[in-house]
Amino acid sequence: MSRLDDEWPAHRPAVFGAAYRITGSVADAEDIVQDVWIRAHSRDSRRNGEAPQDGDSLDGVHDLRAWLITVAARRAYDVLGSARARRVDYVGPWLPEPLLTGPDAAEPVLMDETAGTAMLLVMEELTPPERVAFVLHQAFDVPYEQIADVLGKTPAACRQLASRARRKIAAALPHRPVPAAEREKVLAAFRSAYERRDEAALLELLDPDAAYTTDGGGRVFAARKIIAGAGRVVTALLRVSARTEMRIVPAQINGRLEFLVYRDDHLAAVDTVEVENSRITAYRRVLNPLKLERLTKTLP
Repeated sequence: MSRLDDEWPAHRPAVFGAAYRITGSVADAEDIVQDVWIRAHSRDSRRNGEAPQDGDSLDGVHDLRAWLITVAARRAYDVLGSARARRVDYVGPWLPEPLLTGPDAAEPVLMDETAGTAMLLVMEELTPPERVAFVLHQAFDVPYEQIADVLGKTPAACRQLASRARRKIAAALPHRPVPAAEREKVLAAFRSAYERRDEAALLELLDPDAAYTTDGGGRVFAARKIIAGAGRVVTALLRVSARTEMRIVPAQINGRLEFLVYRDDHLAAVDTVEVENSRITAYRRVLNPLKLERLTKTLP
């Protein structure tokens, strides 16, 4: 067995994790993982006794994990530029593609705060170099010297990019992490109230300034603007549930408890929720079938 064959299963979650955090797309991340595998395969001098195709083998790579992550990051950096150009023409709000995590995930996934939905949305506001520098250093502890090779900048410039990204993220996200028990209690109460269509209970659970975002991508019916204010959010949610019977199932998405929404036993949406001070401040619904396609295939 070659070095790549031996170490790839342990490193694949990090390769996928870097690509997903940089692009916000499961589909793009899976394509990047395949590209990284092909490139690494071409450099594996011990595979079947073949000489590496590019004349440079993995034998000289001291830290294979770091090398694979930086290759993935370089490819993701390229993909991010074209993806942002496509999002200019995206119909309605854009949300990250949800990722099934936990025991039901088809593949092991490295999870931390940098892979949450809120963080991915904030990272959309960063420049591509800031995002790459932040992800590589914050989530994977890649040295700035290696980040410099990815971005074509000096290590000092990459340090500044990561620092600027951290300041922007700190200003945009809540300062107090919500305990898991508090979050689970709020989501359980919301689920119960939603299924009972209890308007008063829902209003009590939502922050007065709560926002509701739906991502249909122009492929299914969805609001094309963010709905703001607890009353308007509750009205929109109840109007949708009145049209068709819906079933909400808790599931681990992007590393924490969220909701899968079923209609007629088919996955129709993934809902992600932000909680502060025991109230829901943001409710997001991914309806775009293209963003649910891979998740549907991995569900048990």
